[in-house]
Amino acid sequence: MPFREVSEIARMLLLTVFYCVRRPIRWSEVIRQGYDIGNRSLVFVVAVLGFLGMILIFQSAYQAQQIVGDLQMLGALFLQLLFREFAPTVTALMIATRVGTGIAAEIGSMVVTEQVDALRMNNADPVQYLVVPRFISGVAMTFLLSTLAVVVCFLSGMWIASVAYDVNPSTFYNTSMLEWGDFIAFCMKATAYGVAIPVIACHAGLSAFGGSEGVGWATTKSVVNCSLAIVFLDFLLSGLAFVFLFS
Repeated sequence: MPFREVSEIARMLLLTVFYCVRRPIRWSEVIRQGYDIGNRSLVFVVAVLGFLGMILIFQSAYQAQQIVGDLQMLGALFLQLLFREFAPTVTALMIATRVGTGIAAEIGSMVVTEQVDALRMNNADPVQYLVVPRFISGVAMTFLLSTLAVVVCFLSGMWIASVAYDVNPSTFYNTSMLEWGDFIAFCMKATAYGVAIPVIACHAGLSAFGGSEGVGWATTKSVVNCSLAIVFLDFLLSGLAFVFLFS
């Protein structure tokens, strides 16, 4: 992303936070957006994370069996990986694909059909009216879906470990490797992703122009920018976590 675009997104984020604190919030719209983001992404998240959990355990157990021949700590290490890295990041990428594109397309359509201009003519700030409800819902639903991803991924991994490698579920369920830093890193990443996705997607939608071609451009821009932001935030927060939480 060019510096100008990053500065525009940062300005929108600051304005969104300001409106969340200082202006009335349309809670009915927050609930509706929460349903769109959370409930309609539920099956997608459960299916993808379930299969990914089975794939990860199948491959990692095979490698561990070839190298050390002991799978007793497989579940403990897998659970730590889910909290530190896998569950929030993969879930955020899925939300960026499933939800970010929808937000950008919806708002982009409102821009090219001059509905956003009508809001401004009625003295309604598009950021307060359109971005704030999606921002609040995005933060809450990303956190909840990331938590669900941990559960689904771990249970699917437990099942494949039991079926394919005869690992007892009571042995697989091992929390000895978890630390408070893992939970803090999980909360940091889930919250940061939940903040970034709706703001970047709304910015892409509001910057749309022209007709249907502009809406398509805004949708593509949303996916690319959200994905880049998630990867960058993952790198940044992982580095901070290793310096301050895991050292």
